[in-house]
Amino acid sequence: MKTKTQNIILLMAGLVLGIMISIGEGVFAERKGAGVQLPVEDLRTFSDVFGRIKNDYVEDVDDSELLESAIRGMLAGLDPHSSYLDEDQFKELQVGTSGQFGGLGIEVGMEDGFVKVISPIDDTPAQEAGIQAGDLIIRLDDTPVKGLTLNEAVKIMRGKPGSPLMLTVVREGVEQPLKIKIVRAIIKVKSVKSRMLEDGFGYVRISQFQSKTADNMVREINKLTKENDAKGLKGLVLDLRNNPGGVLNGAVAVSDAFLKKGLIVYTEGRVNDSKLRFNATPDDLIDNAPLVVLVNQGSASASEIVSGALQDHKRAIIVGTRTFGKGSVQTILPLSNGSAVKLTTARYYTPSGRSIQAEGIVPDIELDQIRVSAVDKKFQPVKEADLSGHLSNGNGKKEKKKKITGDEEGEEKVSLAQSDYQLYEALNLLKGLAIQREIMQ
Repeated sequence: MKTKTQNIILLMAGLVLGIMISIGEGVFAERKGAGVQLPVEDLRTFSDVFGRIKNDYVEDVDDSELLESAIRGMLAGLDPHSSYLDEDQFKELQVGTSGQFGGLGIEVGMEDGFVKVISPIDDTPAQEAGIQAGDLIIRLDDTPVKGLTLNEAVKIMRGKPGSPLMLTVVREGVEQPLKIKIVRAIIKVKSVKSRMLEDGFGYVRISQFQSKTADNMVREINKLTKENDAKGLKGLVLDLRNNPGGVLNGAVAVSDAFLKKGLIVYTEGRVNDSKLRFNATPDDLIDNAPLVVLVNQGSASASEIVSGALQDHKRAIIVGTRTFGKGSVQTILPLSNGSAVKLTTARYYTPSGRSIQAEGIVPDIELDQIRVSAVDKKFQPVKEADLSGHLSNGNGKKEKKKKITGDEEGEEKVSLAQSDYQLYEALNLLKGLAIQREIMQ
């Protein structure tokens, strides 16, 4: 009976091998003159392993499950960004790029077998709980991450909205692992936000590149211009910190909004479809006003396309810390059964020919995010105006002394320098550039 079972298994394994060989011959037939030999011995090894598992593994394993695992392993072995997406995962990906999905609100990848946080998404449970770019997640509740695929880890993190998940996190500079409790929620990503920093100086935050990001950014900048009495902006801060990337066309359109001409980005791959070039069209949304772009280690992919293009064209000053360094392009290739393959098909290059892969964008001005403490205002230095019998101004200005109430004296107002030092310095830089621009005109 056992011999008969073994024969059936070997017959099935042989059938799998035959199918793979026929597929391989079809693929290589399309590459005329390529001189590539079909790895028959490797395929035979695969068939042998398949047979061993079917015959000797402690439990019976479904054939389709084995083959799907083989496909997942094949893609995972290429690079951290190539993967197999089953039907449900493919649908989740489509929902994610449109702006709403369920989970914790973090963009993740794999590093040394652990889940690495590329960046937390704005206004999500992960950000509110204190998750930071660069964190390594080593445990999800009681489940060790080591040994899980990225898809398996993501599946655990995505659960019913309102349900809690305990993350054990290793953070650089912190001796002991951190335990961070996060409550899952429906993640609604508003990719663009804006506000006026000071009179004439605007701020636009892009948290993720989606299909409508460029249109939303244009709308927000137009709103800022109207708030400034339609005088136009003296300068703009574009905040791409902790922006994990997203849709390539969104990054191209955002770059184009500030460039009047020239190459934005180009991609190089093995097949002709992966060789693309994107050029800017006329018109600058802010009429060549000074532009500062904020980046950090959580700025990846599409964020690096934007910052790299603006830096190469000397259209903006890049401020912050070196970016993540994801300079590869992934293409979603749908399959006939409703699943898809996410495959790395090209590297992208900045206009000057720089590859960002594993290098990142180095800011023009490197600036860490530090914490600034407020000065004790109870003891102010003595000025001329405080001296008894001081001379009046001489320009006919009357001195105005403000009476400080008890409430105002005890009130603590957090300054921009305290709340966001990098943004504070970006604003100061913008002011200097705006003054220089006025002098040159």
